[in-house]
Amino acid sequence: MGEWRGVKVAELGTPYRRLVVKLGTNLLTAGSDRLDLEVMATLVGQLARLHQQGCEVIIVSSGAIAAGRQKLGLTKERRDIPFRQVMAAVGQNALMHSYEQLFGCHGITVAQTLLTKADLCDRLGYLNARNTLLALLEFRVVPIVNENDVVAVDELEGATFGDNDNLSAMVTNLVDADLLVLLGDVAGLYTADPAKVKRATLIPRVDRIDEAIERLAGGTRGRGHGGMATKIQAARLATASGASVIIADGRERDILLRLVAGESIGTLFLAATSKMESRKRWMLSGLAARGRLVVDEGAVVALREQNRSLLPAGIREVEGNFERGDAVNVVDTEGNQIACGISNYSSREIAVIKGARSDRIQSLLGYGYGDEVVHRNNLVIL
Repeated sequence: MGEWRGVKVAELGTPYRRLVVKLGTNLLTAGSDRLDLEVMATLVGQLARLHQQGCEVIIVSSGAIAAGRQKLGLTKERRDIPFRQVMAAVGQNALMHSYEQLFGCHGITVAQTLLTKADLCDRLGYLNARNTLLALLEFRVVPIVNENDVVAVDELEGATFGDNDNLSAMVTNLVDADLLVLLGDVAGLYTADPAKVKRATLIPRVDRIDEAIERLAGGTRGRGHGGMATKIQAARLATASGASVIIADGRERDILLRLVAGESIGTLFLAATSKMESRKRWMLSGLAARGRLVVDEGAVVALREQNRSLLPAGIREVEGNFERGDAVNVVDTEGNQIACGISNYSSREIAVIKGARSDRIQSLLGYGYGDEVVHRNNLVIL
């Protein structure tokens, strides 16, 4: 784990080790029609310091369409889909180039990740996206995520996330993040619209998102596609996944450093459940187990006591007919359930590689999806 000024993350007392940070269009453009590199540099500087502390950071960034409009020298506002897709196609490259340069000044590598809702609704797409993002974090790379606006079409009902607020909540669930921070140009959730009601006050903490909280959300303003309503939707999804959520003004000085240090800024939405319970519930009910893997005593010890992945060498038998990406139960030779998880290989493939060392997978199958049959990140010990 990395250090910052000689202080390790564990010594800082923060409960937030893995963060998803959503940066809104109004923030990144400072309310203008183009990216504000000074604002971006300030935010990247904070993210770089968190990264150096040992935090794992994923960015969900808006701003591609604004960057595209700036690149082509267009000022007229248009909302039609082909125009937005053209702007996104031009702007994604410019947006990533800005991030690459800014993070590069801190010696940090970034990776562009474009997602669509269909990617995460499909079990293999979900598994592949999850594995890729977690692998990037292991390599200390900062993923920068955005919806693939070039291919996503709003008229296809349910085909898009609709906004980067909900996308950031999906990513929070995808990688089991501890905290989702939604940064824009509003300070948080108020008792009323502060632009219309002078007596409106900021709500510092929300224990549970109910109908009363949802009624407080207003509409979209500025150049962003989402508003407070979508932020509340995102907070509901992320807190149900076991993460806390903070809505705050990204223009505040050192906002991210202060939030991670535990300072009360903006509106905090408390996690509605633990991450383990959320993940267990998803694996046990959302995806019914399609098969069983019988493992030897060594594998049981590796799973239960060492938090290891399930490797083919420890598998004695495979039962049932399932595909890659399906949920499976892991049992010992006596039939006692040890764990459940998402399999990287089908039952047919596991029948071939069971009992073999991981370095023989490629030669036995002619291809491979990794050394693990079930990676520890996709495994819940029962």
